[in-house]
Amino acid sequence: MKNPIKDIAAFLAIAVLLFAASCEGTQAERSSAVVEPGPVPQKNFKEPVPQPSPAMPDLQAELLDDRGKRTGSPLGQFDFRNFTYPLPRGWQHPDGDEITLADGKLEPKFRDVQEEMSPEEKAEARAERRIGMSYVTTKYMDADGDGQDEAVVILKIETGGNAIPQLVYVYTWKDAKPELLWNFRTGDRADGGLKDIRMENGEVAIELYGQDRFVLGQSETGKITGDEEQLCCPIYFTRSRYKWNGRVFLMQGKRLTYQIKNLSAKPLENWGEIMNDPVKSKKFLKM
Repeated sequence: MKNPIKDIAAFLAIAVLLFAASCEGTQAERSSAVVEPGPVPQKNFKEPVPQPSPAMPDLQAELLDDRGKRTGSPLGQFDFRNFTYPLPRGWQHPDGDEITLADGKLEPKFRDVQEEMSPEEKAEARAERRIGMSYVTTKYMDADGDGQDEAVVILKIETGGNAIPQLVYVYTWKDAKPELLWNFRTGDRADGGLKDIRMENGEVAIELYGQDRFVLGQSETGKITGDEEQLCCPIYFTRSRYKWNGRVFLMQGKRLTYQIKNLSAKPLENWGEIMNDPVKSKKFLKM
C-alpha cells in the first residue's frame, strides 16, 4: 500500500528542484547578456565669452572738462605754469614754505633710507627729501562775488608713489598781479580727493570723494567712522558750499553726502557728526 504523504513530499521536492534550475538558467542568461549603451543626451553647452575688466573711473574728469576755461580777466593771460605757490600747513620743508613750478613741474627729490645706514646717514637722507609738484588745470569763476572772475589753480603733489593729493589756490587780480584769497589741500582719490569745484548760486561748491569729507581751513577733514572705500573706486562724495565774507571763505548750510551710483537718493546731512558720536551713531543704527 502506497504512502500518500511520501508521494506528496516527493512531488514537492521535484517541483522545487525544477523551479531552482529554471531560476539559475534565467539568471545566467541575464548575466551573459551584453547591454549596449544608449545615445548620450547632448547638453546645451556654450563656451564662456570673456568679459573685459571694468574700466577704472576717471576721478579727474570734471576737473579737466571745458567749464570755466575762458575769462575776460587779466588772470586768463597769466602764466600759472611758471609761478611760485605757498605751501599749506603741514607741507612745509627745510627749503621754506613756498614751491616754484617751471613749465608746470617741480620734480620731487627722494633718497632711500637703508637699514645698514648709520643714524646720522638716515637723518641726512630724510632731510634731503622734497615733495614735487605738477600743474593740473586752472578754472575761472567769480568766487568772491565782485563781478570779476578769480582763477582757481589746481596742482598735484608728487609724492613718488601712486597717491594723488592736490592743492587748490584761489587768486584774484589786484595791483596788476594775482593775489591769493584761499589755498587748501585735498586727500588722495576716494580718501577725500577733489572731485569738482564750481560756482552754485553765488557760492563756491566743492566736492570731495568720501563720506562727509569737506574743507576746513587749509586742509580736508579726515575719515569718519565706517567710511571705508577702495582708493580707486569711490562710492560716495560730499558737497559743501563756501562764501567769501571779505576776509575768508565760510561754509554755508549743510554738508551733503551722495551715493555716486544713485544720485537721486536722499543725501546724508552732516554725516560725520552722527557717525563720529558714539551716542548718535548707536541711536541711528537701531532705527
